[in-house]
Amino acid sequence: MNAQIGLLVVTILCAFANGLEVAAKAVRAQFVMRNSAEVGVPPRWIPYLAAAEGAGALGLALGLLGIRQIGLAAAVGLVVFFVGAVLTHVRARVFHNIAFPAAFLVVAVAAVAHFAWAAG
Repeated sequence: MNAQIGLLVVTILCAFANGLEVAAKAVRAQFVMRNSAEVGVPPRWIPYLAAAEGAGALGLALGLLGIRQIGLAAAVGLVVFFVGAVLTHVRARVFHNIAFPAAFLVVAVAAVAHFAWAAG
């Protein structure tokens, strides 16, 4: 598979996965609330985190529809978001589920690569 096609597929996956995660935050899914409490994120922050992540997912979708600069900005924003999530897990010393924010971080980095490649 061509690297550019691979990055496109991962970018689509990134947008979809973040959309699902936003939906889980919006309904305050039990796993979201449990994980947030475990790493010390207050419940009142969940809507704000969902909004930030949702903006990233929407921006990726817009980028995939042709507004590449928005897609790149959204991908960078998601990288920052998930660096924060990983650091929050490290700070709280909660490592049993750190693979989830780390995986989201990896696909967000791939989305940055996709939009940077498409721009170049």
